[in-house]
Amino acid sequence: MTEQERQEILSSLESGKAALRNALQGVTEEMAARAPAPGSWSILGSVEHLVISEDYLFRQIIESAHADAPLINERREAAIPVRGLDRSRRMESPPQGSPSGLFPTLSEAVDRFMANRERTIKFVRGNTEDLRSRITSHPIMGTVNCQEMLQSIAVHCLRHVKQIEEAKAALV
Repeated sequence: MTEQERQEILSSLESGKAALRNALQGVTEEMAARAPAPGSWSILGSVEHLVISEDYLFRQIIESAHADAPLINERREAAIPVRGLDRSRRMESPPQGSPSGLFPTLSEAVDRFMANRERTIKFVRGNTEDLRSRITSHPIMGTVNCQEMLQSIAVHCLRHVKQIEEAKAALV
């Protein structure tokens, strides 16, 4: 990972934290627990999904395998931020990523997400390895390098911030 790439990922990870905080301003615990429509996730459920997903994707990075040569797919790397933010294209979460009531309050879910995000940021800041030479599995994209996985983690939060903003608007 070049220093510029590190800074871009760090900026995106930090932006996700700030965007989530902003999206949740004014959301009460009662509002957070209600789904805006049948079959949709509540705001609390969306934050729980972020917690579950970041835990899983980060664990995939930690448990990744070293490749003989870097796995580079420039087209996919360029597409991750664009496709990840496109809410016009519905993406179904794998069942293990769906909210199940893990957190009784929005506050607890947000605290856990922020702790997870800090762990991810610390990893990126301290990483000196070429993450394109580490291979893992993403539940939607299949085999990816760990640089792509970090991009996915960063954009995933921003995608769900949009979902939270949509839910908030529907609940007000």
